Amino acid sequence: MAELRLGPLLRYVDGSSATFWVEASRPCTAEVRCADGARGRARTFQIAGHHYALVPVNGLTPGTVTAYEVMLDDATVWPLPDSPFPASVVRTPEGDDTAVRVTFGSCRWAAPPADEKDPVGPDALDTLAARIAADPEGERPDVLLLLGDQVYADEVSKATRAWIAARRGLADPPGHQVADYEEYTRLYYESWLDPEIRWLLSTVPSCMIFDDHDVIDDWNTSAAWLAEIRATPWWRERVLSGLMSYWVHQHLGNLSPGELSRDLLYAAVGETPDGTDVLRAFAAQADADPASVRWSYRRDFGRTRVLMLDTRAARVLDEKHRAMLDTGEAAWLREQALDAPDSRDHLLIGTSLPWLLPPLIHQAETWDAVLCRGERGPRWARFGERLRRAADLEHWAAFPESFEELTELIAEAGSGEHAPATVCVLSGDVHHAYVTEPVWADPARQPDARVLQLTCSPVHNSIPLSIRLGFRFGWSRPARMLGGLFARHGRRGRPPVDWRKTGGPWFGNQLMTLTLRGRSASLRLEQAREARGSGSGSGSGSGSGRTAGGARLTTVAESVIVPQ
Repeated sequence: MAELRLGPLLRYVDGSSATFWVEASRPCTAEVRCADGARGRARTFQIAGHHYALVPVNGLTPGTVTAYEVMLDDATVWPLPDSPFPASVVRTPEGDDTAVRVTFGSCRWAAPPADEKDPVGPDALDTLAARIAADPEGERPDVLLLLGDQVYADEVSKATRAWIAARRGLADPPGHQVADYEEYTRLYYESWLDPEIRWLLSTVPSCMIFDDHDVIDDWNTSAAWLAEIRATPWWRERVLSGLMSYWVHQHLGNLSPGELSRDLLYAAVGETPDGTDVLRAFAAQADADPASVRWSYRRDFGRTRVLMLDTRAARVLDEKHRAMLDTGEAAWLREQALDAPDSRDHLLIGTSLPWLLPPLIHQAETWDAVLCRGERGPRWARFGERLRRAADLEHWAAFPESFEELTELIAEAGSGEHAPATVCVLSGDVHHAYVTEPVWADPARQPDARVLQLTCSPVHNSIPLSIRLGFRFGWSRPARMLGGLFARHGRRGRPPVDWRKTGGPWFGNQLMTLTLRGRSASLRLEQAREARGSGSGSGSGSGSGRTAGGARLTTVAESVIVPQ
């Protein structure tokens, strides 16, 4: 009898269809049956001894809330027996005028077991799940945007480190870091079998994109970095396993049923008894030629358009032609941002790395890019490369031409007769949250739309004192003056936009929620905090950490971006 090993995850949802991701213990047929009679079936496919299915369900009724169950070979495996959670449901939007709540964040370490102290405080996603479970009819996101570092292949928990040590020992590289596909599956089990997270992902649709820690810290930071790591004996297995596991666990669920039906790799994997070699060949090609695959994707939620960008694998690392996105990826972004302007009221660009940083950090990254390019001589170039790696100088500002191209595209997409009400860049990565609003140096280029950089992280991670101090200082007047010195030494002119912080910085485990209705928009930032009178070990009784009973989401900031 097949057992449910992981999932279900509710991934894609529109007015009449949905997709559900599951992992089973052996080959079987997975089926999702909805209470309204809609159902779908899919045979599992095999990767490295694991069995997965992505089940499409069509025929859902728009504007309804429908409970569902999961069957493996006609045996019910979800909901779990004696589950303390409400039924998992599919909520379909009623039409383009329906309000859309988009909750986003990044950087999540898996929560520790209930009997262990959590050194970084309550998990914001766990706490969100507990709030929804306590009031199933209350407010909930229409979609979760998870903007990178869903798993940490290079910073594993004590439990995973012990599991790796029992499996292969830690003497050989990469030591306690993840080495292969099987060890990647351990990360997903640890993260997604957390009972609150498992239930949350079964009932709230999610969109995902990777960042560096999904593979390794500072992944693809420079050509020199890539050459050095490719020379190590363990890297090839690591990066291929990282891309394979990402395709299975995260990427497939980002696609609509129509896109899945046209995906040649998905078809090839499903048509063979064991798709491991097929997927491995794809991953090898993707690593050797990043332009051969597109991880970025588009999702439309009524009149809200979401463009999720790959800002890791799609990079061009040649110092003379350095770019955040390769030519094909940049063209795709432009096409999607400008497509059918009269069909969207809001444009959201999801990029794990912030477009607008504190001005000092922006100028330092741009200056460093000039040094690494060799424009100040070879000694400065060597210094620039060392600084780039030591200080993680690899955001949009570290790709100056790409920064300017994105800035120009945002201005173009946000202007004209059919300009959206907002263009928001949603980001994470930097372990704090802030809001900043740009002003174009050329008033003629100022968009008609309200343009914001919205940054929110971590969901559950550490916030070192150095980050708190550095990012607070980075917005100050002295910091701007120091940034001007970097710009002059790098012989760079002023960027095409200026920007000021309008909210934050906020530090903590947190989530942001955008509520979009018609052409109105509002923003809320919430932090997970221990409830008064609760100890750090208090829990929900459902088997996870302390967040369900001992923490709550507290509203830190609310604002109206565009009034109704």
